[in-house]
Amino acid sequence: MLLFCVSLVFTIQSHSYHKSKFINSANFLTGGVYNSVNNVSSYFNLKSQNQLLAEENKRLRSILHNSEVEIDSIFIDSLTFGESYRFFSSNIIKNSYSLNNNILTLNKGTNDSIKQDFGVISSKGIIGIIDKTSRNYSTVISILNTTSRISAQLKKTNHFGTLTWNGKDPKFTQLIDIPKISPVSIGDTIITSGRSSIFPKGVRVGVIEDFKLDQAENYYEINVRLFNDMTNIEHVYIIENADKQEITNLLSNN
Repeated sequence: MLLFCVSLVFTIQSHSYHKSKFINSANFLTGGVYNSVNNVSSYFNLKSQNQLLAEENKRLRSILHNSEVEIDSIFIDSLTFGESYRFFSSNIIKNSYSLNNNILTLNKGTNDSIKQDFGVISSKGIIGIIDKTSRNYSTVISILNTTSRISAQLKKTNHFGTLTWNGKDPKFTQLIDIPKISPVSIGDTIITSGRSSIFPKGVRVGVIEDFKLDQAENYYEINVRLFNDMTNIEHVYIIENADKQEITNLLSNN
């Protein structure tokens, strides 16, 4: 075997064809090994990469929802300075969608500056509102909760109503109190109206699946197919309205 290995080395070194074949084979093997190692490393690094993407999306959403950040101005970190909305990334650690009053649990709490009545969204749309907080966790009243009431509107007009849930199908919520003079069509997009101190205007909700007039025939009852798959969500964003207290104080004095 020793003599065979020595002769093989001499053969490879003395013949260019054999040498090139050996190098190509060696590159193929080492490339495969490196690729496998990289795939394993990437797999175990998914958590940190997802966290980086979540942080980047958080920054982009903060810029998107704050019109006072001018394109030609010097960049200022809009997460901490002078904006109306601040965004915090979080993960859902417990999801409920089969009950009448569904509650979600997030892995962020008061230690992360999370408070009651903060909004919660995902990259696809609305999720719910923070209800209770502890030091490291918080619970969310899901939009799939029969007690939930959120102001929403038709994207193509300013006609707004109240987003509710009838407790039946987790793929749909209901938009009520839309006046019958509104130009409602199947496939229209529904967004948050911005008429509360919780959500900014324009957070996506879903599209109109079908609609009908209520018993008095004054308002539409609209079935909305959600953009979010509420049975399969993990990464979310918590929204703080920095002006909420000022707005609340103003309204309480009237």
